Amino acid sequence: MTDTTMAPAADAVHDPLGEGFPPGLMGRALFWLAVVFSLFQIATAAHLIDMPSQIARALHVGFLMALGFPLLAMVKTQNPMARAAVFALALAGVAVALYQTFDYTDLLLRAGDPLPRDIWFGVVALVAVFAAAWLLMGAALPIITGLFLAYALFGQYLPSPLNHRGYDFSQVVEHLAYGTEGIYGIPIYVSSTYIFLFILFGAFLEKAGMIRLFTDVSLAAVGHMTGGPAKVAVLSSGLMGTISGSGVANVVTTGQFTIPLMKRFGYRPAFAGGVEATASMGGQIMPPVMGAVAFIMAETLGVQYIEIVKAALIPAILYFLGVFWMVHLEAGKRGLRGLSREALPSARKALREGWYLLLPLGVLVWLLFSGFTPLYAGTVGLALTVLLILGGSAVLGLPEGVLRIIFWIGLGLISAAFFKLGIWVILAALLALGAVALASKGGRETLGICRDSLADGARTALPVGIACALVGVIIGVMTLTGAANTFGQFIVGVGESSLFLSLVLTMITCLILGMGIPTIPNYIITSSIAGPALLALGVPLIVSHMFVFYFGILADLTPPVALACFAAAPIAKESGLRISLEAVKIAAAGFVVPFMAVYSPALMLQDGGPMAAAVGYWPAVAYITIKAIIALGLWGVAVIGWLGLRLALWQRGLAMVAAFSLVAALPLTDEIGLGLFVVFGGMVWLQARKVPA
Repeated sequence: MTDTTMAPAADAVHDPLGEGFPPGLMGRALFWLAVVFSLFQIATAAHLIDMPSQIARALHVGFLMALGFPLLAMVKTQNPMARAAVFALALAGVAVALYQTFDYTDLLLRAGDPLPRDIWFGVVALVAVFAAAWLLMGAALPIITGLFLAYALFGQYLPSPLNHRGYDFSQVVEHLAYGTEGIYGIPIYVSSTYIFLFILFGAFLEKAGMIRLFTDVSLAAVGHMTGGPAKVAVLSSGLMGTISGSGVANVVTTGQFTIPLMKRFGYRPAFAGGVEATASMGGQIMPPVMGAVAFIMAETLGVQYIEIVKAALIPAILYFLGVFWMVHLEAGKRGLRGLSREALPSARKALREGWYLLLPLGVLVWLLFSGFTPLYAGTVGLALTVLLILGGSAVLGLPEGVLRIIFWIGLGLISAAFFKLGIWVILAALLALGAVALASKGGRETLGICRDSLADGARTALPVGIACALVGVIIGVMTLTGAANTFGQFIVGVGESSLFLSLVLTMITCLILGMGIPTIPNYIITSSIAGPALLALGVPLIVSHMFVFYFGILADLTPPVALACFAAAPIAKESGLRISLEAVKIAAAGFVVPFMAVYSPALMLQDGGPMAAAVGYWPAVAYITIKAIIALGLWGVAVIGWLGLRLALWQRGLAMVAAFSLVAALPLTDEIGLGLFVVFGGMVWLQARKVPA
């Protein structure tokens, strides 16, 4: 069994499982349990196994407990008593899953009137989920969830308007540990379907060589430009984000190559780490995967997935344009040139050798944009990826020329038959290719890659799945007590006097809750609390959810926690706090675009408002997009202090005022901002003419 490492030791800052499966008999057992977990999830997604959603969710959580606790015990502690306790928690988690499975019908019939043993199993489920989250992700999320749980149990003693009517202990436990409102609510449903499938999809593509393909193409495309190494980091991390959807995982995979490259060509270590962290987190807002939050958002809002992607498209492009611009200015300021063309790989050669890896991604995007469900699209994309990996191994046994072409055409026809004849055609093809692979040494190595991808996917899904289970408790408390209304009424009250202040309050809430909490639970919590309040203030539904989503992501870049930056710190050999301060400057677009979208929803391709009614929808979209680009350009110049020449502080201040005016979108602010932009540009142009070449 090969080492199934996905993230190097640097990842230990945020992921105790980052070094893979431990050696020895227990490690091999856990490895194969992870493979079985992945196969189970594939079988349910492809409807090879059909069961009630409640049972599927319970078994998903049971697998998380069975795999997560022993891995944590092997990695984090050598104390025999502590290990025994952790293994006992694993058995308890499995027992809860089996209890929910075998007592499913009886539990439905006695809903609202639970037996004492139901309450005991419910308490065990809550304790296991809290313990798993604490051991895996630290104290932040369990403490926040514990406060919500305490509110459900004791909130009736708080002063008005914070209090509620009071709930019996058994009522709270039943609400949170059974049904589809607490642990087994929408977050764990999305984890057990969309998220797990897309994590597997990314794991297979990474094992097949997608990182190398993206890196080589990025090097060939932008490596020769001014600041080329940093632009390679931006492009390759953005491309990887389209399939992995995990910002911190991107940092420790692509960052192993890009951060040393940037440092070698003259970038400061803090800036190099900041570029990688910012670009990697941007992968979570880049369609089609978007860190899996897009799936939860579509499910929560009851809209088609394509609507979420459409709203995210222009802001994602602006985000990466902003990062590119900051990198370009920093490189120009420090005189950092690109790599020599002779030292760069050939994009044509890279695409000729790895073109087939782009096919599943292309099919995935086409299916998502054609209105198919994410679950269907992910299943097809994963099936095609495995077919191509096994097919690439099988074709090596054929002589070059016509036979290979016929083979690929035949495999393409089999793949197309999936849409008419169903999953069994693909399953038969996979079994046939697997049998062929067993007959050769190279084929057996390819099967090993597939096996390792299944195990890696399950291990990578552990933090996300456990976080989704725990954050379901928060959602359950809010549905039981109506706690979201209290905070929402406060935001609405502030917004009646100033929408901007209510947005700032929401932003601060997202950044604080995001300290040490993964993006998915952060989005779920903040959207449940602040989303309805922003909607009540007239912010369009998708825009309000995108607003909290963006700042949930930026929480991984902002001090003092900044998970993505601390993950980059060991690679850059620099303080995580210094990297975080650089990342905040580089990620200007992430802070600017959400505010602009609230004031001008056309930026997210939503209702254009009065401007669209006056000049037409697409001219309004074009205007707000160009205005956003100018604002980002001015912000970058103000932060870096260079635009072909070094700028004085007053010039940087003028650029910042102009940028802020363009963001505000109040009466006359656009005219003021554009006027200041023209004045600033004219002054810099005249100053540049006086400087000798």
